[in-house]
Amino acid sequence: MLFSKLIFLDEINKSLRENAYVLPTKIQEKVIPLILEKKDIMAKAQTGSGKTASFVLPILQLWDEKKYEGKSKIRVLILTPTRELALQVSQSFELFSQNLEKKPKLVTIIGGKSIGDQLLDIQKGCDIVVATTGRLLDILEKKQMNLSSLEFFVLDEADKMLDFGFEEELDLLLNQIPKERQNLLFSATYPVKVQNIIAKITSKAVEVFLEDETATVQSINQRAIEVNKENRSPLLRNLIQKEAWEQILVFMANKRSCDNIAAKFRKYGLSAESFHGDLLQDERNETLQDFKDKRIKILFATDIAARGLHIDDISCVVNFDLPRAAADYIHRIGRTGRAGKSGTAISFIGLEDFEHFALIEKKCDLKLQIEQIEGFELIGTVVLKEKGNEPVKGKRKSKKDKLREQKL
Repeated sequence: MLFSKLIFLDEINKSLRENAYVLPTKIQEKVIPLILEKKDIMAKAQTGSGKTASFVLPILQLWDEKKYEGKSKIRVLILTPTRELALQVSQSFELFSQNLEKKPKLVTIIGGKSIGDQLLDIQKGCDIVVATTGRLLDILEKKQMNLSSLEFFVLDEADKMLDFGFEEELDLLLNQIPKERQNLLFSATYPVKVQNIIAKITSKAVEVFLEDETATVQSINQRAIEVNKENRSPLLRNLIQKEAWEQILVFMANKRSCDNIAAKFRKYGLSAESFHGDLLQDERNETLQDFKDKRIKILFATDIAARGLHIDDISCVVNFDLPRAAADYIHRIGRTGRAGKSGTAISFIGLEDFEHFALIEKKCDLKLQIEQIEGFELIGTVVLKEKGNEPVKGKRKSKKDKLREQKL
């Protein structure tokens, strides 16, 4: 199927052709017609499946058809969990609207940028707002944003919103947007908490669930290598020298580790940078762009890079530190092997990691042969965790209690 069978606006199709978008992905084929039919959507699809274009394209067509007159009012609100994803969604709107006779006015609301400038842009009038939840709630509390004309409400990566306490603040937002609106919800996973959020937003969503990500990542060349923690860095340098990887994304457990190892690799003459939430927004943008443009070969990142970043041609993903959750393993390695291309994912397994990695394998329906690399063999005894006592129900503080304490 061609895009022209889904999107009927010539100007949008021209933008698609100019940017080499020829054939829609499965999620786009299924979701675009439903959005054009004004249906609420609850979509689940694999990483790199083209979810962003599946809502950007039909929203632009429907927005253009309305031919709104007068000062721009906020008709579209897209919420994302991270600044990088917000910026990428905004770029998609700009890319696909470039040939429209009247382009929508777009404002991106994210932390790390001047809230005053963002408020000014909103007050001048805008059609589309793409926002991270934290900064949006800051602006709503100032009562400087009118959402009474909203027609489209989009949650992108809904499951990651939970990490930012979004469930606690959802009622505040829903009280400020019209009850009659089109809701478009996208998530890689749908645990009970996400379903609770969706129940508050819509009760009539059409479910579009494509094949499970765990099936698609089987096509990625996944490797598990046992190595002592102190030897991970020299092993990684050894692998980089031996393999013909062009772009390498390395996931670390924390921000400090990212900075330290990137500096160490630069001392060895390798093009490496760190990427994490403590960087200024301009630094994050510049680092990502340099990585996309292949001016950086190795990017050491926290899990902020695991979701939604559209970076083509990443040759290899390395789990320097294993992710805490099995779902994050899928999202991490899904940064490579995108759009049908080949890719490699490597996990380092230390003495303390065997039990946890076995759990990841079980939940992701994997069974990898753990390798040894000559000169970096694992030394020592595998550590098994001792099971503690069962948790006592009601003894831990709830998220709401913790948030109240922080505000005091």
